[in-house]
Amino acid sequence: MPLYEHIFIARQDISPAQVEGLTETLQKIVTDNGGKIAKAEYWGLRSLQYKIKKNRKGHYSLFNIDAPAAVVHELERQEKINDDILRCLTIRVEELDETPSPVLSRRDRDGKDRDRGDRDRGDRDRGDRDRGDRDGDRGRRG
Repeated sequence: MPLYEHIFIARQDISPAQVEGLTETLQKIVTDNGGKIAKAEYWGLRSLQYKIKKNRKGHYSLFNIDAPAAVVHELERQEKINDDILRCLTIRVEELDETPSPVLSRRDRDGKDRDRGDRDRGDRDRGDRDRGDRDGDRGRRG
């Protein structure tokens, strides 16, 4: 059977418990139609690059699916109907990667989920840049 990686983004205002229930529902759709979920990962609440339906953040989840194409079409159809799901993406792959995804690996390595607010800002927060003599740069007025 074909192999797929499937990611969906759920709305920011639902709880992680609701996302878990949604994930179980979607997994049931795949298994009831003859497919198999090889791996399911919850990546957490993460910032979006741009607003999607007035949401700035979303709950990300990943599935590795071993199923016929018709199962994936049904899964995507159900996701389009569901108002809690903002976006989904399915990619066909040659083989499924059983190791944890890079998103989970990085979170484990850092010891926490680094979000946009936790990022190291480098020089911007230290204020140690020399801006020079402002009057000398422009010349004296008056």
